[in-house]
Amino acid sequence: MAAIAYVNGRYLPLHQASVNIEDRGYQFGDGIYEVLFAHRGRLIDAKLHLARLERSLAEVEIAAPMRASSLGAVISELLARNRAQTALIYIQITRGVARRDHAFPHPHVPPSLVITVRRKPLPPADLGAWGVGAITLPDERWARCDIKSTNLLPNVLAKEAARRAGAFEAILLDEQGLVREAASSTVWAVTAGGVLVTRPLDQHILPGCTRAALLELLGELNVRFEERALAQDELRQAREIFITSATSFVKPVLKLDGLPVGQARPGPVAEALYASYRARFGE
Repeated sequence: MAAIAYVNGRYLPLHQASVNIEDRGYQFGDGIYEVLFAHRGRLIDAKLHLARLERSLAEVEIAAPMRASSLGAVISELLARNRAQTALIYIQITRGVARRDHAFPHPHVPPSLVITVRRKPLPPADLGAWGVGAITLPDERWARCDIKSTNLLPNVLAKEAARRAGAFEAILLDEQGLVREAASSTVWAVTAGGVLVTRPLDQHILPGCTRAALLELLGELNVRFEERALAQDELRQAREIFITSATSFVKPVLKLDGLPVGQARPGPVAEALYASYRARFGE
């Protein structure tokens, strides 16, 4: 069965789906996106993701192409047409099609909406099979990383640098050597003193939806937690490091810059958070 995409009101075979060459997403990266995970047809953390989508649109002044309820109906239909019950849903909204000019088009044009679905199984129950390596790099992205923009070239270059180093992810550091986030995920660490730390939200990091969901679970797990900046040296001495996102869930980092993290195996905090988060899937 051919994969089906939703493009500006039409359900099309993926190989036939296309957008206008003057779409501002193609010309300028003038758009935003969102990624959701569905398990057994149910969207995980849907309210968090749709709220972030709405916020990103507002920050860049793109009109929502449809109401949230209609968007949910389109996603459900797309899952059905792709016969995909456990999958990633990618939503991209751009400012629309207009003659190439940096300023917003006047009069305004309708925004473009593209949604695709890709099957993705649940990660393994054994986190030992889910661990990865990471490298550290200077953060070279723009100053509004709290917006989930399609301007991802610095992220692409960071992920490629990680791949060439034999790692999965790149952890990005600010000018003072403090951890911001990774190229496509939130960074957490359990310090040498046993405290779980992640950076507080600001304009330099994306407000991760999996991050928000895990913060709700911390009270149940009796984990010492601090929301603060983490220095590179503190990161290197951490007992545990893990990354989170809608695609990584809770993924332990077992090597950092080629050196083992802790005992080079998933730690108890990552395992506890992963088990609690996986329970949200009904597993």
